[in-house]
Amino acid sequence: MPTPTTNAVARKSTDTASLAARKALLEARIEQQRIDVLVNAEHWRHATQGIDAFYHAVLRWKAPLYGIAGIIAWRSLRRPKGVRRLAGRAFGLAMTARRLRRIIK
Repeated sequence: MPTPTTNAVARKSTDTASLAARKALLEARIEQQRIDVLVNAEHWRHATQGIDAFYHAVLRWKAPLYGIAGIIAWRSLRRPKGVRRLAGRAFGLAMTARRLRRIIK
């Protein structure tokens, strides 16, 4: 019959080996997950690039847009029909420009 001391030492070395193997497996999984997160982050960055560019353009023009909106609001209080007519013309011009760009492409 083996002595308890020998059995405990063998069990301890087996446990240490299995723990080391498990640790290596978990570290490999964590590293793969980090790579996946980096790849997905780059994918999202590329997918939202247009939205981000538009947002930064709006931020760049924020003060002038506030000024224009204030002038339009002030004019609409004084002459509501004129602002509606101007808005209709601006909308028509924007749609015409959009149609022309599509035709040219």
